[in-house]
Amino acid sequence: METIDIKHSKKSMVSYGFGCFINEFFVMCFGAYVFFYYETEIGLNVWFTATGFIIFAIWNGVNDPLVGYLTNRPFKFTKKWGRRLPWILIGGVPWIFSYLLLYMPPAVDPQEGAWIIFAWLVIMTCLYDTFASVFGVNFYALFPDKFRGDSERRLASTLSTLVAALGTAFGAIIPSLLIDYGDKGSYVVQAGVVVIICLVALALAIPGSREDQVRIDCYLESCEEGMERSSFFREYKGILKHKNFMAYIIAFMFYQSLVQTMVGSVPYVALYVLEVTSDDVMLIMAALLVGMFISMPIWGKIADITNNDRKTIIIAATFLTIVTIPLFFINDYTIMLIAMFIWGMGEGGYWVMMSPVIATIIDESVVMTGRRKEGIYQGFQTFVSRGALVFQALSFSIVHTLTGFLEGSSTQTPEAVMGIQIHFALLPMIFMFIATMILWKLFKLTPDKVKENKEKLAEMGL
Repeated sequence: METIDIKHSKKSMVSYGFGCFINEFFVMCFGAYVFFYYETEIGLNVWFTATGFIIFAIWNGVNDPLVGYLTNRPFKFTKKWGRRLPWILIGGVPWIFSYLLLYMPPAVDPQEGAWIIFAWLVIMTCLYDTFASVFGVNFYALFPDKFRGDSERRLASTLSTLVAALGTAFGAIIPSLLIDYGDKGSYVVQAGVVVIICLVALALAIPGSREDQVRIDCYLESCEEGMERSSFFREYKGILKHKNFMAYIIAFMFYQSLVQTMVGSVPYVALYVLEVTSDDVMLIMAALLVGMFISMPIWGKIADITNNDRKTIIIAATFLTIVTIPLFFINDYTIMLIAMFIWGMGEGGYWVMMSPVIATIIDESVVMTGRRKEGIYQGFQTFVSRGALVFQALSFSIVHTLTGFLEGSSTQTPEAVMGIQIHFALLPMIFMFIATMILWKLFKLTPDKVKENKEKLAEMGL
């Protein structure tokens, strides 16, 4: 079957971006406040909280690859609705509602009823993650199949990332406006508002999440129909042999560790390092986001000029590593705003390049296997990235234990404040440095190799 090159409108790309909006909204809300809420507001011991997060990450390790495997095949609805959209909706709606339950643990004493609160944390985070996986694995698997050309992928990535950055903005600003430190009920209110906003975003994402009929027919006729279905373990064993994917995915895990630890540290930094209110967090995140918005089109243009996604993402990773270092030393609110603006410019570059890079990796996988397995690859990517949750949980618990952080206290010792600065900047810088080295040394998808893979895909009709 001959491949048909379909060009998509900017409107479709922006609509697709609203699915990214939801994900990034939750990255900010969940990452910034859930750990903080249970340790600082509820008063749950840090090791109970950290263990809950680690169990959540382990569940994700089982959940994501399995979801990717089970949904990466045709169903009765595939011909009419496509492979991805039904699962995006099936996962998206309950995922959004489950966020509210995270902030409604039983009202028991955090010492005497620690196990009850711990059980609630584990059950609700695992429920949240299950639906998030059904949504995320299928939503992000859609990108490399729907957008095929290099320039179209970069444009789609730039536009959808700009919309996603709005999700980051809303995720940073909305909760900080509604949450009052010390008022547990305010966390429930912000969760209710988040649910409403994300349901609207999901509705806006539907047009951009529809697959082209020609792609659906290609999938049914050439990619799956009549083929023997490989076992779960055989599929993932094959992925482990894909060197460029493994290099990218390990680097991605360390990048996510940077994001998770930094975002999760923001409330601690605001309260104990800068000694400002939750409302002031809004300006910190706004500075970050302005830097991202300004830089994204610039990074997209750089990628177009160089026509080298590998080089561009390595440059962005290096820049992000460097600008993370100064954050460790800052305890002045105004200087922090400037530093976060600059940091946002680095974050914008790495973020805008991820989708084009993973799309070229998927192309290579199709050349290697003769099949489109985006769902399986996305499931494995999400599984590996959840290592970042383990890094965050262990970083917080170890640092807080060693520096004498007091759960539920409104003040901390100088040693505890130093510990917060460590998991806000020093550890994230190390994570990003490792990611940069991995991309530089092990990721080998050069422009010549990308061009060769596209030519082979055209010959294969895939």
